[in-house]
Amino acid sequence: MSLLPTPPRRATKDIKSVLRERTREVEVLYHISESISSTLDLESVLKHIVEVVVKVMKADSCLLYLLSEHRDELVLRASWNPHPRLIGRVSLGLGEGITGWVAREKVPVVILRNASDDPRFKFFHTLPEDRYQAFVSIPVVTKGDVIGVINVQHKRARRYQDAELALLSTIANQVGGAIENARLYEAMRRQALQLDTLSQVSESVASSRMIDDVLRLIVTTTAQMLDSKICSLMLVDDEKGTLRIAATQSLSEAYCRKPPLRIGQSVSGRAVKEQRPVYVPNVKKEKEFFYQDLAKRESLCSLLSVPMMVKDKVIGVINTYTSTVHTFDDKEIKIMQTIANQAAVAIENTRLMEQSFEMKEALTVRKLVERAKGYLMHSRTLSEADAFRVMQCQSMNMRKSMREIAEAIILAAELEGRPPAPGVSRPRRV
Repeated sequence: MSLLPTPPRRATKDIKSVLRERTREVEVLYHISESISSTLDLESVLKHIVEVVVKVMKADSCLLYLLSEHRDELVLRASWNPHPRLIGRVSLGLGEGITGWVAREKVPVVILRNASDDPRFKFFHTLPEDRYQAFVSIPVVTKGDVIGVINVQHKRARRYQDAELALLSTIANQVGGAIENARLYEAMRRQALQLDTLSQVSESVASSRMIDDVLRLIVTTTAQMLDSKICSLMLVDDEKGTLRIAATQSLSEAYCRKPPLRIGQSVSGRAVKEQRPVYVPNVKKEKEFFYQDLAKRESLCSLLSVPMMVKDKVIGVINTYTSTVHTFDDKEIKIMQTIANQAAVAIENTRLMEQSFEMKEALTVRKLVERAKGYLMHSRTLSEADAFRVMQCQSMNMRKSMREIAEAIILAAELEGRPPAPGVSRPRRV
């Protein structure tokens, strides 16, 4: 027979409730650890976090913001409602709105009802946040630094239990490290891709491929490296003073049919004129961007335009567009400049080869014309000027090149065994 006093029934019920709550917390944290440790892909990690938070809090909406690489703004990176097309397109500065205030102060905010009445609340036309009554905003912290914010929203007024808020804070602290690891992995993957892109570009420039193939390869690999919506290479036409598209990986007919730009016109023209990279955070808000309708139709956002330099001369630009706001860091700009300069070298080398070929071709044609004139002068007793005019008339009447006329005259004369004019020697046959 036990001598210990029997606990009251209510106390027993409370203990069981606490145990159930603790068991639930352990299960949730275990599920999070298992899911985020199964991948290092940042987007997958963020998606898992949002799904778990919605389930734990029985939320109507969950938004996850991360600090940008420059740590000057918060960018929406994952959500459960609203539409996923807004991911990466909504941003706010530190201290801006409730979310920015939480990130700056490192303090959670809990609002039980009428969240939009809070003086810190910021309205976004694209976000339906003002339709929600209850609102919880928790900072995501790792190593003492805030790296993001998790917002949980309910359509109806709601009293949040202390256990819920504690669990949400624990989740925010736990996922901070996972997000940082995923970011490091993403940075390493991007760096490896950048090195591979530079290697491919260098190999193609040194190859014997046709210049059109080289340029297409450059824009394709560059688009893959930066996850670009559109990447294009435009060349300068010095005679017309314009920029025209020479290569793009885009399948958009509207973009490919884009008319040439005048030097100094639009963002690309400024990159040529100023001989430096030009960055635009959002082309749809940039007055200088010439094709606003195209930008809206193709969902273009950030633009980096880098000049292609040969010595001190710009021969074109490489344009890289993203579909969401993207701040190009110094490494990305330097890599783009390296690619642009390598492309410029490939184009300039091809032009020099073409000029060399044209010079050789012109010399060959000149020699053939001289020989043909010699045969005509000797056989028809013509002056050099008259012989040349005869060949010109035949070329125009028969719509043949001077080379074809000269070769025909030489062939006919050699078949008849006619000697060339004095001073015109037969070609040596080996």
